[in-house]
Amino acid sequence: MQPLKGITVVTLEHAIAAPFATRQLADMGARVIKIERPGVGDFARAYDGRVRGLASHFVWTNRSKESLTLDVKHEEAQKILMRLILEEADVVVQNLAPGAAARLGLSYETLSKRKPGIIVCDISGYGSDGPYRDKKAYDLLIQSEAGFVSVTGTPDTPCKAGPSMADIAAGMYAYTNILAALMHRQQTGEGQRIDVSMLESLSEWMSYPLYYAFEDAAPPPRTGASHATIYPYGPFPAGDGKTVMLGLQNEREWKIFCEKLLLQPALASDERFSSNAKRSAARAALTALIEEAFSALTAEQVVERLERAGIANAQVNTMSEVWAHPQLKARGRWREVDTPAGPIPALLPPGSWQCAAPRMDAVPALGQHTDTILGHYGYSAERIAALRTEGVV
Repeated sequence: MQPLKGITVVTLEHAIAAPFATRQLADMGARVIKIERPGVGDFARAYDGRVRGLASHFVWTNRSKESLTLDVKHEEAQKILMRLILEEADVVVQNLAPGAAARLGLSYETLSKRKPGIIVCDISGYGSDGPYRDKKAYDLLIQSEAGFVSVTGTPDTPCKAGPSMADIAAGMYAYTNILAALMHRQQTGEGQRIDVSMLESLSEWMSYPLYYAFEDAAPPPRTGASHATIYPYGPFPAGDGKTVMLGLQNEREWKIFCEKLLLQPALASDERFSSNAKRSAARAALTALIEEAFSALTAEQVVERLERAGIANAQVNTMSEVWAHPQLKARGRWREVDTPAGPIPALLPPGSWQCAAPRMDAVPALGQHTDTILGHYGYSAERIAALRTEGVV
């Protein structure tokens, strides 16, 4: 049995943070009913058309869900939504504009009066109070506000992360908080409100650079793909023009690196490089030594030496190379999920599932489950057609 089978989640979500959280719940067996705007749906559906005409963000975060179209500003749609929540939902998730859910009567304070065991998770950019409460928030903006951009990139150019780090952080904290709330309810019968902010989620992930810059100390420098404070740790060119990524963690590895890679054992006791802090401070000199040693070798030969020496290393893979990664293939991490454009590959959720396979059902078409859900509540085909004409669904 999947661990969340029997749990129903009603979600008013868009973009990434909330859909990513609810997809994790669906992976574990929860029934997730996604409320979407008629004719348009979650605006992430239109981000791009990279997956056979479907949006890459959307297919990633929305498998195994049911899509119900409702114009929640319409009185009849509000009645349908409220009935769905009161009769079916264990959890309500929303990441609408600040205050929108409360105006629709979907706040925990309102819903819990009618359904005391309900769990309501509100996901926002900055949280439900404070001076930034009503400020618009997107992933890039939160990466900036949380200081992520200031410590990422090159000395000349700050950069954002490629993936949606702030959205992913908030989505994962929403997911884990919902799991904890379900456990709490199982023990006490009590529901609760969960308030997750993107800023707070990413700021937690920024704790290392925050502490590094404690009490107005200098922050970690931007060092591109190299580590800001550990060296050598990052990309280095080989003689064939390819790049090798490597990382040293301690003095034992530094000694081996000097002996086996640089072929200069005396460097291990060179005062310029006798600690990580000194090596980091003398990056220019050490980089020149490493590049000189690697210049006579191909990237493959460098990796072979690193492997024999037990030094951590990696390839800088392209997306095509990740699709074909031998480790993912060897561990059987790929499955197929259906979509409106046909089956596509999808990664198994991380972790080991010993008792039951994770749920990996189809990515829904917009409004695909509207008729079925309304039919469950006694709406006839004629009445559903009328509601569609009126723009309710």
